[in-house]
Amino acid sequence: MNKEKLEKIINRLEDIKILVIGDLALDEMIYGATERISREAPVLILQHTHTKFILGGASNAAHNVSKINNGKVSVIGIIGEDYQAQDLKNAFEDANINCASLIIDKNRKTITKTRISGSCSHSITQQIVRIDRQTNAPISKETETKMLKAIEELIPKHDAIILSDYHIGTITDTIIDKVVEISKKLDKIVIVDAQKNLERYKDVTSMTPNLPDTQKHVGFFLKNKEDFQKAGEVITTQTNAKSVLITCGSEGMVVLEDYGKKYTHIPVFNKAEVFDVTGAGDTVTALYTLSLAAGATPVEAAIIGNIAAGIVIKQFGCATTSIEEILKFIPKEIELEY
Repeated sequence: MNKEKLEKIINRLEDIKILVIGDLALDEMIYGATERISREAPVLILQHTHTKFILGGASNAAHNVSKINNGKVSVIGIIGEDYQAQDLKNAFEDANINCASLIIDKNRKTITKTRISGSCSHSITQQIVRIDRQTNAPISKETETKMLKAIEELIPKHDAIILSDYHIGTITDTIIDKVVEISKKLDKIVIVDAQKNLERYKDVTSMTPNLPDTQKHVGFFLKNKEDFQKAGEVITTQTNAKSVLITCGSEGMVVLEDYGKKYTHIPVFNKAEVFDVTGAGDTVTALYTLSLAAGATPVEAAIIGNIAAGIVIKQFGCATTSIEEILKFIPKEIELEY
């Protein structure tokens, strides 16, 4: 793999404009110091110290993009009429993400994952409980119509689209069809990040499922090159996607092209100091999309995504990286398996 070519692609990423459509979420992190056991119930009493808001779900993919292209990213998604909606807007604005096309639906909750963590004076902070706020039903026709209008307006202004589906009801079949229809006409890249129901996404550019989700989708384990090629054939036959990137955790990534016939395995470049893999998939999707829009091949784009993921897993929580960091961590030699 040509290191100089990778560097040229990475240096072009800041000029790429990305549109993220999907289940936009807010991670609310509440921290406290353990004080004592409650007399009311056998539970801990925490003395609140601070609260932190982090972009999660599809919002995290947008955040990763924003850190690379200096805010040339917009989001389309749903918020409710609740105080979490303003917290999410504030988080978007702090991350330099255009959220002007957020659609309010008073019958839905703003997707929020609240994690409450406590610590004793001589111990590390530990998560105690998580509370999820979300509306799992598909969005209403009225809300869908508003989303379609925003999609028609924003796709022409961007180079690539990420459909980030956490299966909380935002992305309907009609929205998928409209995104693909407009993108085809305008020659835009469409990348799908979904955990299941991959067959819904017809004629997209590529998709980025992880290994467990891929195995569930195709119905068999992926243990060798032949298994991966068969999975690639299944998925691309169903979707007509030009390529599939399967993330395999500590085993790296596999890129499948030409209906599974072309197989490329990319190893993890640095397995040391893995602190937290939270959000690493969003990092891969963000950099993969940016790189494809910058002219990279699927394998080159996956390598850049792999480098970025190797950086963020050394940090706690949904972390991000930068062009400078990615350039710094390009391996001197990249051994690919074909």
